[in-house]
Amino acid sequence: MRDVVIIGAGPVGLACAIEAKRRDLDALVIEKGALVNSFLGYPTNMEFFSTPELMEIGGHPFPTKGYKPTREEGIEYYRRVAEAEALDVRLYERVTAVRGQDEDFTVATDAGAYPCRKVIIAAGFFDVPNRLDVPGEDLPKVKHYFKEPFPYTGQRVLVIGGRNSAAKAALSCYRHGAHVTLAVRSDALSDKIKYWLKPDLENRIKEGSIAAHFNATVRAIEPEQVTLDTPEGPRTIPNDWVLAMTGYRPDYEFLHALGIEVRDDETRTPVHDSETFETNRAGMYLAGTICGGLNTSRWFIENGRFHAEQIAEHIAKGRVTPHELESTHWKTAE
Repeated sequence: MRDVVIIGAGPVGLACAIEAKRRDLDALVIEKGALVNSFLGYPTNMEFFSTPELMEIGGHPFPTKGYKPTREEGIEYYRRVAEAEALDVRLYERVTAVRGQDEDFTVATDAGAYPCRKVIIAAGFFDVPNRLDVPGEDLPKVKHYFKEPFPYTGQRVLVIGGRNSAAKAALSCYRHGAHVTLAVRSDALSDKIKYWLKPDLENRIKEGSIAAHFNATVRAIEPEQVTLDTPEGPRTIPNDWVLAMTGYRPDYEFLHALGIEVRDDETRTPVHDSETFETNRAGMYLAGTICGGLNTSRWFIENGRFHAEQIAEHIAKGRVTPHELESTHWKTAE
């Protein structure tokens, strides 16, 4: 039986495995996709906002060419750390259920079953986009992830959103020959857009290079056009592609299936102890961005990685040795 199974092989999941291993805990990491799978959905050559030392795990230095690491450098760094630490990671294996109770769980996947004492959920939130819930959203032209601008050269692109992801997508597509329209639900661009992006986008809107509609929402998406609800009434514009940069959320269906309760408030935060990160289901922990619920800006790699130490320490301190287990069984039998 494993001491702990970790669900998710992102930076925080890997950090949990490292910290568990350093406390002589037998840890297994299970990931439904690739190693640091969320990074694969980030834009090509994207720069992280964090400096490399804030993204390091396990005390391994993070060498970079520039001041801030790129997506590609991040993928390679975490791959090398997992390799150097000889972590036991099962990739492309989806968890289907967690049965049992504290000290006697079985993590079932589409490829097998793994008995363990404890479970850590480090699944992040990037796999579940916030949907528009409008007709036509499932058309192939609608994308909830922006990788690179080249497919959109010479195309009519609607970018939905008013924060960093939307700003990056709009500017990048415009600079690579797309005809860009921006739809923002609020009356202005977010103040949380990075300081070097916001004035650039504002100036492109002011000069008319990027068309922008504020207080606007999508009514319907059709193969060759999109209809927006605006303060002036419905407006239909010709369109080839929709980039819905509307954010992401935790997989609440998965959390519910695991028996983890969620607070009934605007952030829908999964229930967990703020110091140990243990959930309402004894022996099951949360780590990383998933702890913030819909408040996806609360936890990042740079602060979420420290959850690993707290969780591993809590598990290690509560560990029952084989001798203690035998003694307990003997006393019970008495």
